[in-house]
Amino acid sequence: MLERLPRGVRPTAAGRAVLADARAALAAADRVVRTGRAVADGGEGTLRIACAESMTAGLLAPVLRAWHRYRPDVLVTLTETTSADALAAALEAGEADVAVGPRPGRWTGSAEVVGREEVVLALAADHPLATRATVPMADLAGLPVVHYHPDNGLGGWLDEEAARRGTALEAVMRTKQAATAAELAAAGLGVALVPTTALSRTYAGALRRLKPALHRDVVTFTATPSDSLVRRFRADVAHRGLAVPGALRAKLSSAPR
Repeated sequence: MLERLPRGVRPTAAGRAVLADARAALAAADRVVRTGRAVADGGEGTLRIACAESMTAGLLAPVLRAWHRYRPDVLVTLTETTSADALAAALEAGEADVAVGPRPGRWTGSAEVVGREEVVLALAADHPLATRATVPMADLAGLPVVHYHPDNGLGGWLDEEAARRGTALEAVMRTKQAATAAELAAAGLGVALVPTTALSRTYAGALRRLKPALHRDVVTFTATPSDSLVRRFRADVAHRGLAVPGALRAKLSSAPR
């Protein structure tokens, strides 16, 4: 490929013929190395997130906004579900890299707690229970409840909690979305038990804490905890935490005492 000269070398005809291909191959190899380093550093790649629908706006949106700004070369896809078991199934099927939501009952892989989420009573501002500071779940017996569709795992969990506290929830209607349940309760269709992450800052109804308070763990979980993008995402979600907006805190703290 090269011809030796008294001073240096020069490509032969065959060498000149393959020179362009050789340069292209070297450039491609360099790109592979640079891309690999960028992915390892969390600067490039694809991250597939599965999230409980009630947590997308309050918890994930600020994290994803920061990723879009500081990691523009990372392609993020988001799938929302209404069940913790559906999140686990997405991971097991290889359809997601990391999930965010309530702790699924059958998950045995890596899980990290983000925080504890409070479930509160949402109701119309003029509802009789709105005059109370806190409401025992037993006091919901016989009241119409805006409850959850069987596809939403929150409904089954609330039924179990109600039974454990000696009562049952009587559904006047059902919805798959926690935010919708809260809005229907504010409109006077019944009361609803809603996670605080599903409530908007401008929620028009009344909010009351249960007595005793009702909480559930929110976790990030994954089948690939060593993946660099997954590690960075979980760290950012944990740093964000489960802060309740000030407007909602004020609404809860303004309840009669």
